[in-house]
Amino acid sequence: MIGYLVLLKQLVAFLYIQPSHHAGLCLMMAEPVKIVVTGAAGLVGQNLIQRLEASGYTKVVAIDKHPAHTSILRQLNPRVSVIEADLATADGWQSTVADTDIVIVAHAQIGGLNRVDFVATNVTATHRLINAVRANNPYIVYIGSSVVEAAAEDLYTQTKREQERIIWASGLPSVILRPTLMFGRFDRKHIGWLARFMHKTPVFPIPGHGHYPRQPLYCRDFCEIVISCIIKRPSGAAYNISGQEKIDYLDLMLAVRDACQARTAIIRVPYAIFWGLLQIYAKFDQDPPFTAKQLEALVASDTFEVIDWPRIFGVNSTPLGTALRETFRDPVYSKIVLEF
Repeated sequence: MIGYLVLLKQLVAFLYIQPSHHAGLCLMMAEPVKIVVTGAAGLVGQNLIQRLEASGYTKVVAIDKHPAHTSILRQLNPRVSVIEADLATADGWQSTVADTDIVIVAHAQIGGLNRVDFVATNVTATHRLINAVRANNPYIVYIGSSVVEAAAEDLYTQTKREQERIIWASGLPSVILRPTLMFGRFDRKHIGWLARFMHKTPVFPIPGHGHYPRQPLYCRDFCEIVISCIIKRPSGAAYNISGQEKIDYLDLMLAVRDACQARTAIIRVPYAIFWGLLQIYAKFDQDPPFTAKQLEALVASDTFEVIDWPRIFGVNSTPLGTALRETFRDPVYSKIVLEF
């Protein structure tokens, strides 16, 4: 009898490997809901798809336009329906999403210098998506950005504000989540790129004095907030989701260096020189990893509202040091690098 119970316990542990704390609620649902995730092969999408599967959701459609990233998404999540399509220009995907119950709007143009790209992805694609799903009156979880309330003014900020207005104007039941800078597995643009750069260079430059407040948010925690929204269905509200720990940019880079076990020397570079070098670099790269506008946003020293989202959504906040180590020391996922 004891041997039988031990075997049963092992079986349960196997079935629920890395479970979400929401999993029990999901598995009790009589009829599985259909969830569409746009921008599904990016930082949030890749992490969210895995958390949705771990939480027991079986009808998930993932849409992204990046061929290499969607290929990785398929390999890691063979049971998920993955569609490679540009929502701003392509057709054919509309019939697949027309009967969806929930839409996670995660597509966004984050970097670059071309206004056309920002408008196409953040504005045009969102209009087309809403038109495609409107008839079924789905619940929308929109992943916005804290920049809509920031002092910075750039193409990303402008088009994210417009994207948020589209969601509000749709009339569909919606919740808006505005995260601060996120990091985690599959991070190709921000802290992830900086960590990889640390391994390539003996000297890592910090603009100016480096004491610019940051509130980095662990992507896995954010994904659990999204799942909480799927379950609880808050509507008509916007939540600013900031990292619970504030840290200076300089100290954050020191923590990243420690977590990714790089040996680079961190030095300060005068702001004007740093800005000028970015301007020169942008003349040779149309999609630079870091732009002069982003530098201006960095030193603007915006601080964002810190709400008690662990209590509101029932999600534990992972300590920053733990989250960085999970990100950069994972034996499998830390080696998967999305194209820039």
